Amino acid sequence: MKALSTLTALAALTLGTGALAQEKVMVGEPSWPGAKVMSRVIGQVIETRLGGEAGYAPGANAVIFAAMDGGRGDIDVHPDVWLPNHESFRKEYVEQKGTVALSSGSYEGRTGFCTPTYMAEEHNIRSIFDLATPMAQDLFDTDGDGKGEIWVGGSGWASTNVHKVKVRDYGIETFLDPSTEDEAVFYARLKDAIDRKQGVVFYCYSPHYVHALYDVTMIEEPAYDEAAYTMVQPGEDADWFNKSSITTGDMIKTVTVGYSRSLEERNPAAAAFLSKIDMESEELSKLTYEVVVQGRDIDAAVSDWLAANGKVVDGWLGLN
Repeated sequence: MKALSTLTALAALTLGTGALAQEKVMVGEPSWPGAKVMSRVIGQVIETRLGGEAGYAPGANAVIFAAMDGGRGDIDVHPDVWLPNHESFRKEYVEQKGTVALSSGSYEGRTGFCTPTYMAEEHNIRSIFDLATPMAQDLFDTDGDGKGEIWVGGSGWASTNVHKVKVRDYGIETFLDPSTEDEAVFYARLKDAIDRKQGVVFYCYSPHYVHALYDVTMIEEPAYDEAAYTMVQPGEDADWFNKSSITTGDMIKTVTVGYSRSLEERNPAAAAFLSKIDMESEELSKLTYEVVVQGRDIDAAVSDWLAANGKVVDGWLGLN
């Protein structure tokens, strides 16, 4: 009887350990399209290749990082960490607290402002300083209030804060009001403006489907100069806007995946995969185009991509 009890206890311990190793992974889902696609890439690999369970949790950057820091499984993964945009989060959670890790793989990202190519060519809008003019004020006044508009990104994005500072320091805000409407709302407005061949200028980045959807031109900025680029995020200082100063273009970004170090204990297989995941920016652009522009179901598009790129996924899993 005692031997049976011992075997039963060992069996329960073994089952418990197995369950722990395969604990459900909650993948954060920020609002921008590339992040949503990457969240499904991660979730599907966990489910189809690791035999685990994944869930998705929409949230802003600050919420996702705080949840990863907590390590309770509310949100375990940030699928699209942009550096240096998210540098304040990296510094706090990766460097100082050590509760979040970043994947060794990454892809390149570029950020700036775009305008339809017809605006660039017909009105010679080439330089960022062409936006700080009375002409731009008239060209980009879409609501008829006498002042132009410039979309600087969605609310809650770290990049939105950067571009608010740029609009001020380039002298643009004298002529154009910065707006922070939701990306989906802005892109509906962008479509209408382009259909009517009106003036519109907006924060843009690559990889992003907009470059395949419309003929747009990225506006030139001064080359990145560290000495002319001081960005303090709200999480670092309440007076961040006044303490920031940017009169230069952005550096080329490094985009990586962040995950809670608690996964190293709660789901070691998932943590090992996340530490190695990599992505080509061109491939991510293709996927976002399929989903956003062509209207494909996101899970179907990602499933097809994973099936066609088995060797890439094998590399993420350390199988080649």
